[in-house]
Parts: sequence; structure tokens; C-alpha cells
Amino acid sequence: MTSPPGAYWRAQRLAEVGHYDQAERVAREGLAEAPADGWLLTLLASVLRLRRDYAAALRGADAAVAAAPRLADAHLERAENLIVLVRSKEAVDAAAEAVRLEPEDASGHFVLARALATARNFDRARAAAAHGRSLAPRSVEGLLTVADVERDAGNREPALAAAHAALAIDPDNAYGRWLIAMLDAERLRVRRSMRALREVARDNPARADVVSMTWPIRGVLSGLRRGLAASAGLVCVLLLVTLWWWPPVGTLARIVAAVLAAVMAGFAARVLIPAGRLPWRCLSLLPPLMRRADTAGLALTGVAVVLLGLFGAVPWWPLPVIALAVTPVLWVLGLTELLGAGLDDPGSRQALADWSNELRDWWRTTKKDLRDTWKDDRPA
Repeated sequence: MTSPPGAYWRAQRLAEVGHYDQAERVAREGLAEAPADGWLLTLLASVLRLRRDYAAALRGADAAVAAAPRLADAHLERAENLIVLVRSKEAVDAAAEAVRLEPEDASGHFVLARALATARNFDRARAAAAHGRSLAPRSVEGLLTVADVERDAGNREPALAAAHAALAIDPDNAYGRWLIAMLDAERLRVRRSMRALREVARDNPARADVVSMTWPIRGVLSGLRRGLAASAGLVCVLLLVTLWWWPPVGTLARIVAAVLAAVMAGFAARVLIPAGRLPWRCLSLLPPLMRRADTAGLALTGVAVVLLGLFGAVPWWPLPVIALAVTPVLWVLGLTELLGAGLDDPGSRQALADWSNELRDWWRTTKKDLRDTWKDDRPA
């Protein structure tokens, strides 16, 4: 395999310091002179991925693989793009090909591990990460890959240990700091998580993760959706028992409603008060669909919890019934929030577009096959 041209190194240095526009320009100028250079095509795809233009990045990676099929870096860049585009099986195949071409390159094993993790094959992902770390024991990328795999598998303690080990080597690593903040969020260490997210955003203002900084609000909504459905459902069941079998259960239903409403209010306070004002400031910066879904969810959830608590003081049976009736709306708003986040993320948006195109192609093919079958079955 030929060595990279000079334009590759100039563009790479620019990309490393975040000057993606200039890096793309230098790479394209180099490609104007050598349009089939696999190194430059790979670097261009990498820059486009960092700029979150994933569809164009994948096209560039495909062109790099076509131009230099034995260049492991081209296959790795293609795998990275496929991971972001949620095409797990293809990502695993691309990373595996890169590992086959360069078995001694630790990065190839790390990318393969991340691809396997997105495919939910955690045992193979751990094995790939371990093999990569045997080749590069002090690799920050390797430690963060281990943290990603363990976090995806639901093992927070090993993930946290690996992320801390990575930061011990590179204390300023933005992704490692963000990962620890999100692991703290998952363990409800609210104040520590928000402080870390604020510091990461301050040090990287151009790539501040606004969605992550609203996790206290979204986490409370997610928890209360489940809690409200279970609580209101239980109270309504007790009301049915009161109506049909044993009237004294009505008092128990009111006590249960009051206690559960207090528990849910306490959970919300436990998360939102230590989080401070930052999540509320970031809420206004969310994608429009996501912001509206969260705002409506907060309002409806607050009303439903109040209704449930009110039933503890006012024995009016429609109160918990209304609270229960609100829960399907909250679940719809939760799905809307996910849709809004997906539409804002270029990778998820492209994955949705690809899925829609595949569905349309399937429907066109199916209609054609049905018409052809109908013609063949018609009597002569």
C-alpha cells in the first residue's frame, strides 16, 4: 500500500485541531489532482463524519474502499459511519475486514468492538476490545471502548473504572469526561454529573451537548411516566374492589394515592433541585419537537401527580381515573420526544430516511410481483 500524499497530512493536522472546513478544502484540492487516492478519500470521509454529514461521509468511505480495497483505514472509516447510521451488521463486516487486513492495528479491534456492541453482541465486543488492548495497553481509545461496551451492556461500574483509567492517561479527553458525567447521571449523582457536563461544554463550546444537559428533566419525565401508570392503575384497582366487593378498601386507596404521589414528588425534587437551573436553560435549546413534547409532558405529569395526591384528601373517585387516563398521552409524548431527538441527530435522521427508502422499494417490488403473479394466473 502506498504512503499518504502530502495533502493528506496537511488536512489531517487541520482536522485534529478542529478546522474541519479547511481540512475538507485541502482534501478536496488533493483529490482534484488524484481523484482515486484512497488515503485522501478516507480522510475526506472522516472530516465529513466529524461535521455530522453522515450520508456524504459514507459515500466518501465507499469511494475510498472502491479505490483502495486493501486499505484498512478505508474499511474502518466506513465502519465508523455505519455505526453512526445504526447499520450494525454492515459495520461489523466492515470492521472485521479492516482487522483482517491489519491484524496488528489496535484501532481496528476497537472499532470492531464498538460495532459488535451496537449489534448487542457484548461477549464478542469484549473479546475484540481486550485483543486491541493487548496490542496497545495504554491506549485511551481502547479504555474508552471498554467503557462504551460495558455501558451498553448495562455494567456501569466496569464502565466507570475504564473511563477513569482513560482520564488518568489523558485528563482533558472530552469524551471520557462526558462519559463519566453520563454514568454519574445513570446513578443519580445529579450535582456531580451536571458540574462535569457544564465543564465539558465550557471547554468545547462549539460541540456542547445540549440534550445531555437536560437529562434531569427527561429522566424525571421517564421515571414518572412509569410510576404514574403503576400508581394510578393500582389506585383504580383498589377503587374497583371498593365498589364491587369491600367498601372499607376505599380508605386504603386514598392512603395509597397520597403516599405514591408524595413518593413521586420526592423523586422529582431529588433530581431537579440538585440539578439547578442549567437543565431548564438548555430545555429552550432543544430541537422544537423534542422541546414541545417535554414541556407538555412536564405539565401533564404535574397535573396527574397533583390529582393523585388530591384524592388522598378529597374522596372523589374521578381524580385517580383522570390521572390514569393521562398516562397514555404521556407515553405518546415520550415517543414524540424520541422522534424529535432522532430527527435532530443526523445519524438517526439518515437511518430513518434509509429505512423509509427500503420500505418504499419493498412496496414497489411487492406490487410488481403481485401484478406479475396475477397476470401469470389469469386464464388464457
